[in-house]
Amino acid sequence: MLTEVRTLSSPEFGVREDVQGILTRARAGDADAFHAVFIRYSKPVLSFIYSQLGNRAHAEELTQETFIRAYQRLFSMHGNTQLSTWLFGIARNVVREAIKEKYRDQRKVELDQPLSRTLRDIRTGPDQQLIAGELNLKIQKALAALSEDHRVVFVLKVLHRMRYKEISRITGASIGKLKTDLHRARLEMRQRLVPYLSEQTAGKRGGS
Repeated sequence: MLTEVRTLSSPEFGVREDVQGILTRARAGDADAFHAVFIRYSKPVLSFIYSQLGNRAHAEELTQETFIRAYQRLFSMHGNTQLSTWLFGIARNVVREAIKEKYRDQRKVELDQPLSRTLRDIRTGPDQQLIAGELNLKIQKALAALSEDHRVVFVLKVLHRMRYKEISRITGASIGKLKTDLHRARLEMRQRLVPYLSEQTAGKRGGS
């Protein structure tokens, strides 16, 4: 029995089922069932992949590749495996392969992406949106400067709020190593972002 018992919903056919039921139907060839999985997890997976590459178009391509592989490997998924952990594990392997083959020296940053939308309020004005865009740029550059291990644990723990056990299953690293890597990643991110944030704070005070 799957450890993940949350329900999935799809606006296309308006149903709610437990994950085990969805996967049972998907393994039986029900395309709508797997589409429900895609609807539920495509945005988190896309956000994760984008945070690793910094390029929207490539992230979308690799998200599609992740779910293609997931569909092909449904029968190899162990019954006690958590679906989200399994998907993120596939996504991480897809990203690592892509970086090795094509993207090693081609990381780019685009502003209008999921991460930037999490940093700004929909109702903010042009000035606030500009600041949010600049901050997103700084965050993406800071993430790109981290080592792979530090970047992955930072994104999964801080941005996706995963538990250490889940991250350990995805990365294969021990919880002790993950905690150390996260601590160092936070220090590195703080060192790179604090100067910018201090400038913004000083600018606000000066303009008041």
